[in-house]
Amino acid sequence: MLHHLWRYTYNTSKALSLEQLTRWGLHNTSVVRNASTPELYEIAAMDPLSPDPETRPGSISSTGAMVAYSGRRTGRSPKDKRIVFDEQTEHEIWWGSVNIPIPKKSHNLLEQVALQFLNTRPRLFVVDGYAGWDPHSRLRIRVFCTRAYHALFMQNMLIRPTNEELKKDFSDDVDFHIFNAGPMCAPKLVEGVGSETCVSVNLTDKKMVILGTQYAGEMKKGVFGVTHYMFPKQGILTLHSSANEGVNGDVTLLFGLSGTGKTTLSADPKRKLIGDDEHAWSENGIFNIEGGCYAKCVDLSKEKEPEIFNAIKFGSVLENIEFMSKDSREVDYHNISITENTRVSYPLDFIPGAKNPAVGGHPKNILFLTCDAYGVLPPVSLLSPEQAMYHFISGYTAKVAGTEMGVKEPVATFSACFGEAFLPLHPTLYATMLAEKMKQHGTKCWLVNTGWSGGKYGIGKRMSLKYTRSIIDAIHTGELVNGEFEKFDIFNLQIPKRATGVPDSILHPKNTWINKSEFERTLRNLADKFQKNFQKYADKATSEVINAGPQI
Repeated sequence: MLHHLWRYTYNTSKALSLEQLTRWGLHNTSVVRNASTPELYEIAAMDPLSPDPETRPGSISSTGAMVAYSGRRTGRSPKDKRIVFDEQTEHEIWWGSVNIPIPKKSHNLLEQVALQFLNTRPRLFVVDGYAGWDPHSRLRIRVFCTRAYHALFMQNMLIRPTNEELKKDFSDDVDFHIFNAGPMCAPKLVEGVGSETCVSVNLTDKKMVILGTQYAGEMKKGVFGVTHYMFPKQGILTLHSSANEGVNGDVTLLFGLSGTGKTTLSADPKRKLIGDDEHAWSENGIFNIEGGCYAKCVDLSKEKEPEIFNAIKFGSVLENIEFMSKDSREVDYHNISITENTRVSYPLDFIPGAKNPAVGGHPKNILFLTCDAYGVLPPVSLLSPEQAMYHFISGYTAKVAGTEMGVKEPVATFSACFGEAFLPLHPTLYATMLAEKMKQHGTKCWLVNTGWSGGKYGIGKRMSLKYTRSIIDAIHTGELVNGEFEKFDIFNLQIPKRATGVPDSILHPKNTWINKSEFERTLRNLADKFQKNFQKYADKATSEVINAGPQI
C-alpha cells in the first residue's frame, strides 16, 4: 500500500490541466510532466512498469547511468513505419518502400488504441522540448509515454526548455505530438498495418503513434523525420550529419553511414562539437536539431572514445547492455548477447567542449565519408556542386565480409542523402537545397574514403586513421583547396597531389595496387553499381547532376 501511495506523489502543479488532456483524448490523472532526472531514476527503480514479459527491469550502472531494456525490439523498425495518405501528403511525399502509406481512418484507429493504453496505465509521463537550437526555427514537441526510461531519453534528446520557455511556449498546444504506447501491440487487422509494430505519422494533424516497440530510438528518429518534412517548407535544409567548429569559427559538416568513422572524426580535440547526428542549415547558419547524443556502445573503451565513455554517468541512459557481474554493475561493452545495437543517450553538455548553444555559421567545408571496401576511391577528392549533389543523393559506403552472415565479398550500400530512411520528400529536393546553399556561401565539398587502399577488403589495408586525420586537417587549414590537383578517370574526381603528413603515393589509389588491370576492372564495377543505383532518382534529377556521376 505504501508503494502504491508513493507512486502518485509526483502529480504536481507541473501537470497539464484536465481540459488540455481531454483535448488530446487523454483522461489519465496521474501525470508526471517534465520530471527531474532524480525523480525519473526513482520511478524507474521502484516501478518498472511494462506489460511486455520480455522487458527486463532496469537498474543503475556502476557509473550512475540508468540502465533500461527495450524488450523484443532492439532497433528501429523501418518496414513498420507508415505515413498518413491524405489530400495534403498525396503529392508531397516520396511514396515507396521508405514512406509507406496508411489510410487516415487506420491511423485514427491506431491512435485510439494508443490513447486507451495511455489512459489505463498507472502513470503517464509528459515531456516537453524543442527540436532545433535556433529559436527562430525550432519546433515544440510534446511526448506522452508510460516508461520513465523513455521520458529521460527524450529529455536528453530534445532541447530542454527553461521554466520561462515552458510557460511561454508549452502552456497550451505545441507543433507536434508523440503518443508512445510501445508496450501495446498494434492490431494487425487494421488496414495498412503489417505486424504487431507500427509507427504511424500523421503529418497533417501533426501526430505520431508508436505501438509494438519500446525501442527509444523510434522517438528520436521520428522527430528527425518530421523536421525533414517541416523545415524545408521554411527554406531550412535538414541533414543527417555531425558538425564541428574550428577556433576561427569555421564550420564543417561530416556525413557518413555506419562504419565510416563519422563519430570518431567529428570528435576532434582541436574543434568544438556542435552535434553528432542531426543538423539543419538555415539562412542564419547551422544548428543542431537535438539536445543530446545517442551513441553506439559496442566495444566502447575509454582509450578509443574517451568523450563517450566518460559521458556515461548519472543522467545518461544505457540501452540493452549486459553487466560484467550483477554485483559490480560494471558494463560489459563487448557483450552483444541482447543486441549489437547497444546504445547510450546523454545530454550534449556531457561532452567537454561541446558548443552551447549548439549553433554555428555557414559551413566552410562538407565531408562525405565513405568506407570503400573495394579500395578504388581516392583518400580525398574535391567535388563540384553537381558532383556533390550526385554523391549526396547516392550516399555510398560498403559492407565488408564478416559483418553479416554469408557476406564473402564487399557489398555496396547506398542510402540517399546518407539517411534515406528518414526522408519523407524526394532526395533531389534536399540535394538541390544543398547545392544552392553551397553556391551561396562558397562551401567546398570533399569525398573522403576511410576504407581500403592497395586492394579490396581481404587484400588491401584499411586507410590509416592518422592519414585521414591529416587529410582533414589539411582541408581545414586550406592547404588542399589551394594546392594542385590531378584528374581521377571514370569518376572524374579532382585528387590533391599532396597533403602534409600523408604519403603522396597513396593519394591516387591506382598507385597502391600491384595488379593495375584488376584495379581498373574493380573501379569500373563500382562505377556500374553507382549508375544502376542512381536510376531510381534519375526522373527528378537534372542532366547536369546525372552526368556528374561516374562515366564508363
